[in-house]
Amino acid sequence: MKRIVLTGGGTAGHVTPLIALLPALTKENYDIHYIGSYEGIERKLIEEYHIPYYGISSGKLRRYFDPKNFTDPFKVIKGYREARKILKNLQPDILFSKGGFVSVPVVIAAKKCKIPVIIHESDMTPGLANKIAIPAAKKVCANFPETMAHLPPEKAVLTGTPIRKELFSGNKIKGLDFCGFTANKPVLMIIGGSTGSRAINEVVRGLLPTLLRDYQVIHLCGKGNLDTKLTDTKGYAQFEYIKEELSNLFAASDLVISRAGANAICEILALRIPNILIPLGLKASRGDQILNAESFENQGYSYLLKEEDLTISSLLEAIKSVMNNRQKYIEAMNKSELNNSIDKIIKLIKKTQL
Repeated sequence: MKRIVLTGGGTAGHVTPLIALLPALTKENYDIHYIGSYEGIERKLIEEYHIPYYGISSGKLRRYFDPKNFTDPFKVIKGYREARKILKNLQPDILFSKGGFVSVPVVIAAKKCKIPVIIHESDMTPGLANKIAIPAAKKVCANFPETMAHLPPEKAVLTGTPIRKELFSGNKIKGLDFCGFTANKPVLMIIGGSTGSRAINEVVRGLLPTLLRDYQVIHLCGKGNLDTKLTDTKGYAQFEYIKEELSNLFAASDLVISRAGANAICEILALRIPNILIPLGLKASRGDQILNAESFENQGYSYLLKEEDLTISSLLEAIKSVMNNRQKYIEAMNKSELNNSIDKIIKLIKKTQL
């Protein structure tokens, strides 16, 4: 039995691709372990799969001034020491990293312990954590063809991102029933990311009376963002977060409005759902979501609506445009070659391990 350690965290997007790999790794008889932060979102998500989990100290890597910049480096150093001790005890054959700030000390510790490392980069250009970690990696998996130009040629491998297989088994009727919807109106699903989006939530709720004339609306609004005044609104179902029923909600949706995190948009692409992408703006991010969304727009997969242009009228116009051209978007997505990512990554792991 070969042993693999997975790492990555900070957001659900750094964990869900690793979860997507679990069935294939189990089928290949890997002994799977996970290193993440003490109490990050990754801990809750991974422990549900009964994978041995090891928490380490972690500090955020920031490009801007923050008082924590003076203390977090010490947390990273502590995390490195903890990760090195864990890896020495486990002696894995390979480490697979999905990125996020918690992964940096783990990857560096793996190199020190002479453990082969594979990194997966979901976004168009590598984030700061992966930029620091790439020199320690044997191979770097890329999600977009454009990303290859930003990676060392001898390390770069175009794989796409792993998609959870259960997403493909959704049942439309179950999704409609779960929301209390009927089958005689199309369904819009709004996804603001695991923490939600205030800008998207406000515009969607401002547009809700108009939308409900022609559509039913599923709104994944993020933790703490439920609007109790709208709880009993017919045709409107709001949730902080959905896990078990997500595949059924996707199956019930005729159009998805989403942020443009790489994992989220690749799931939408894999399911061939017409979509509107509203990427995080430059004020709140390094611009990776904008690049992701522009790539999908250029390939005909998505309608791009920038956050600075987001208004009630612009969102309504976007919805009308996509619904009128649904088949065009589906045909473009059907031509995508970003398939079989899990098989490609498993083969790469087997080839790279000790």
